Order: sequence, then structure tokens, then C-alpha cells
Amino acid sequence: MDGTLIDSEPYWMGAENALVAEHGGSWSYEQGLALVGTPLTRSAATLQAAGVQLEIPEIVDFLINRVAGAVRQTIPWQPGAIDVLTWLRDQGVPCALVTMSYTPVASAFIEQAPAGVFSAVVTGDEVTHGKPHPEAYLTAAERLGVSITDCLAVEDSPSGVGSALACGAVPVGIEVIVPVVSDPRLNRITSLSSMTPQFFHDVMTGTVIDHIGER
Repeated sequence: MDGTLIDSEPYWMGAENALVAEHGGSWSYEQGLALVGTPLTRSAATLQAAGVQLEIPEIVDFLINRVAGAVRQTIPWQPGAIDVLTWLRDQGVPCALVTMSYTPVASAFIEQAPAGVFSAVVTGDEVTHGKPHPEAYLTAAERLGVSITDCLAVEDSPSGVGSALACGAVPVGIEVIVPVVSDPRLNRITSLSSMTPQFFHDVMTGTVIDHIGER
């Protein structure tokens, strides 16, 4: 969700910066980038180390409430996201939203997404192991009732890409605000607009596509 479908990372970074500043510390853009895609409890521990004098659950609650409120006001869709989601829905391809954001943030997003685009949802507060562990994607495949090897996992963060590579799905990395690692197993794109019907056919039949390497 965050970064891949919607440009919500600035929401998270803004919430992190506000919380650290409230406790007399400083928070850089680079520190925010380092937390992209990580489980919220891990992010909270990092914020504690930056001077936030709250318990981890309190930090998580602050971030969730701040970002969920921002998402309810405005969803900054990534280019091509709505087109891809609605095309897959119309083709009868079931999709799962797999995010390390917690349920309140995911729900704020889903409420405003096109109807019927997600057949299952897995959030960070529903799994024991966050990304890059494969648990979230394996859970999503189970909820969809399909084999993970028949799935395609799209990610934009290092931890998310790690999860996509580890779970057994066909992995796709989209480069948004952080670099996507080069890996012979990984399809790499720069926009969801690249995910055309031909793209899906090619990657699901074994062709590895690397638009980043072609630049």
C-alpha cells in the first residue's frame, strides 16, 4: 500500500518528524527513508532511540492515528494504480492488499478505493513476523485460496522486496523513493503504468523484466 499504491510515505515521515520534534529531537529525511516498509514496532524502537520518550505501543498509536487521518482526507494515488487494480478486478483476478500498516490505516485507504479491488487484506498487526519475513504474503495467498507460486507480489521498499523474494511469488520491485535492489529473480519497474496485460503475461510465464536496468 504505502509507496506502492499510494504516495503516503510523506505522511509517515511527517508523523515521525512531528513526534521526534515534540520530544526535543531532530529527524532527517534520510532517517525517514530508512524506515520505509519496516514493521511499525521496529520503527517505534528507532524513534525511541531518536529521543521519543514514549512506550512502543504509544508511538505506534500516534503514527497510526496521524497517518490514518491524513489518508482519510486525501489519497495520493500513484500513477497507474487505479487502472491496474480495476483492470485486474474486471478480469476476475483476485488481489490482496499486503501492508505493514495497521488495520486503521489500511481501512481508511480501502474505504476510498474502487469497490471490489481487494479480495483479501493482510495488515502489520495481523502477522507475527513483519516484512522482510514472508509470513504476510503467505497469509495473503492462503486467504485468497491460491498457491503462492501463482501469485505476483509488488513492492517498493527493501523490506517489502525481501518479503516478495522470500515467499515464492513472482516478485516485482517498483522504484519510487528508494532504490530497488538488482536481483536476477526480480522484475523491476519504475511505474505501475508498466503493468500492462502483456507485462502480466510475460512475468507469469517466466520472463524477467528490468526497466530500471534499461535506463
